[in-house]
Amino acid sequence: MPGFVPAILRDASVGLLRADERVFSEMLDGWAAQMLARGLAVDTIKQRLRMLRRFQSFSNEYPWRWQASDVDEFFAERRLAERPLSLRTLRAESNAIEMFCSYASSPWYGWVELCERQFGDVPAQAVFEWNRPRHTADDAAPSGRRAFTRMELELLFNTMDDLVDAEHARGSKRWLSLLRDSIAFKVCYAYGLRRRELTMLEVEDFGPNPKTPQYRGFGAVQVRWAKGTAGSGPRHRTVLTAPKFEWVVDLLDFWVSKAGRGLFPTAARSSSLWPSERRARVTISTMSDSFAAARRLAGLPEGLGLHCLRHSYITHLLEADYDGLFVQTQVGHQNAHTTGLYTSVSSDYKQRMIQRMIAARLNWTKNEGDAHG
Repeated sequence: MPGFVPAILRDASVGLLRADERVFSEMLDGWAAQMLARGLAVDTIKQRLRMLRRFQSFSNEYPWRWQASDVDEFFAERRLAERPLSLRTLRAESNAIEMFCSYASSPWYGWVELCERQFGDVPAQAVFEWNRPRHTADDAAPSGRRAFTRMELELLFNTMDDLVDAEHARGSKRWLSLLRDSIAFKVCYAYGLRRRELTMLEVEDFGPNPKTPQYRGFGAVQVRWAKGTAGSGPRHRTVLTAPKFEWVVDLLDFWVSKAGRGLFPTAARSSSLWPSERRARVTISTMSDSFAAARRLAGLPEGLGLHCLRHSYITHLLEADYDGLFVQTQVGHQNAHTTGLYTSVSSDYKQRMIQRMIAARLNWTKNEGDAHG
């Protein structure tokens, strides 16, 4: 089967002006076509192509002469820069080089044959096990992030509710946007949502769950802007309303009515769950800024951001003895390891678990003794 190599480059009789640069450019175009065919996001593809050109410029060589040492030196310099490369970015860029080398050295695309004929050398892999960035749990989640304790959550939500009441009593127009944000943060906690997932919610995303008719039209929510894998675009998932958070049903029922969301003049223009005074949808930065202001007003630690409500959701479900696989599915994690990184169970919970295991052990020992007696 013919590969992507254009006919003009496969024609041995055609002399190439600046052959190395032209072949490299065509390689990048071919790799871009492959990534598009795989369904990767255009922005991700552009970012990877820019990085490959940067690597080529640094090494001053082309893919048919790249070596593992070129990769080592490229990333070593960037890690020692004034603003060092994070391990997460290091992994992403290293993976991009590895994937490009796999593409260029694949026999299916014809680049090996072309480069051997044109340059007397062939593309090969330059990223291996020994120079691939480590992937540990240490840097997967910032150390400052943790779950809110229940007392901290109560303080945060009470602070916001009191602020709404105070602004409403003063006749300030701010009370409506503060009410929106207060309800949004509680919904974020009740469903374990990311910031973007929360902001992009629509009224129609909520629906009934046949197994829990008591939750009416809020038994489940379709999350349409869930985080996808690198370059894949957003994924979808369904999050069920958990009995632990059934209080959110009445809250949502009020919010989607004319007495809540309907008070915004922009609400009629779209089905966005969180309209603003001038736009159909509030922005992510507005949500984050409002949360930071409420956290400061409540006197809570600086490291507790909006995303920590998601940590709290996971932690509090696990502390309530919900099945780990259920929790993992609810938050859309592909691996249980990732869910574990979000969990910061309290010392009280750990003590209860220890006491439960001790009681179970004593009960088992007693039963064994009775059986042998």
